[in-house]
Amino acid sequence: MSYHVDLSGYTDSSEATFIPDIDTAPCMVSSPINKYVIMVIYACVFLLNIVGNSLVILVICYNKLKRSSTDIYLLNLAIADLLFSVTLPFWAAYQVSEWEFGITACKMVSILQEVNFYSGILLLACISVDRYLAIVHATEFFTKKRHWVKFIAIAIWMVSFALSLPTIWFRDVFLTPRRGLACHENLEENTESWLINVRIGRHLMGFFVPLLVMLFCYGFVIKTLFQTRNSQKHRAMKVILAVFFVFLTCWLPHNITVIVDSLMRTRHINETCVLRNQLDAALSVTEVFGFTHSCINPILYAFIGQKFRHSFLSILASKGFISKDRLSSYGRSLSVMSSSAHTSTTI
Repeated sequence: MSYHVDLSGYTDSSEATFIPDIDTAPCMVSSPINKYVIMVIYACVFLLNIVGNSLVILVICYNKLKRSSTDIYLLNLAIADLLFSVTLPFWAAYQVSEWEFGITACKMVSILQEVNFYSGILLLACISVDRYLAIVHATEFFTKKRHWVKFIAIAIWMVSFALSLPTIWFRDVFLTPRRGLACHENLEENTESWLINVRIGRHLMGFFVPLLVMLFCYGFVIKTLFQTRNSQKHRAMKVILAVFFVFLTCWLPHNITVIVDSLMRTRHINETCVLRNQLDAALSVTEVFGFTHSCINPILYAFIGQKFRHSFLSILASKGFISKDRLSSYGRSLSVMSSSAHTSTTI
């Protein structure tokens, strides 16, 4: 979720809409990260995203008959990240120049970004509930009723799109004195207060509520695992918990910063040039962390997920890229890990 705030001090022009962002004089601030460094980071994230999430989708689809409920959620998570990769070239170009792609592209890449964020955390919340039921209550309801999981996934996409609708309506292209055309929310005086309240509500419902669900579920899961000696479940949970903590590390700082920005814009926090500059710098840095998240999950699967590596090697062996002996050798090291319904065939 991105909120570019370099929008103060507009002047009149017939080519763009000008909306004053704050009532105070413009606070001149430079980005804490070199714009070309950000462009390189986004380019690397784009490549890793395309390759990594394509492999995840391939592996999960290849194991169609053995897919668990967690696999279905992880598949949708990879699809969301892959869709988000479409926006990265636009944001990379935007970092080194003005927004040159028009208002339609501005709205489209913004909503893809928003949908990726909301679907990501809602899918992770569903995974936490799934693991909570499977490990704490030892129920296989969602695994046996796979069609319910698919309906839940569809509902998540619909909710994510609904939470992103304000982006379509209010995202616009502005002409700013410092960087030319900018892709940002159109905060008119009669809608700014309402829009900021909507933004806060979306963050509460779309981030902090699912976060509380995950903390509750994983708290009991970890407690249960400490009380058991089931090494299979311990290994399966390593990747899930790693995915959760990485998401938290990448997105929590940005969401807290946006909430502070919203409170400042509604005058609940007194705004000064120093505080505005610090907040703008924090938004810029935390946004980079959030964007980077889209390529990290496949790396976690590859380095921590033994089953993911085995499934990928199985695909390579079936296509003749590696020998069956090598696959058998690796498979023996996984002999203790059964294809239990409680664990994902991917991780």
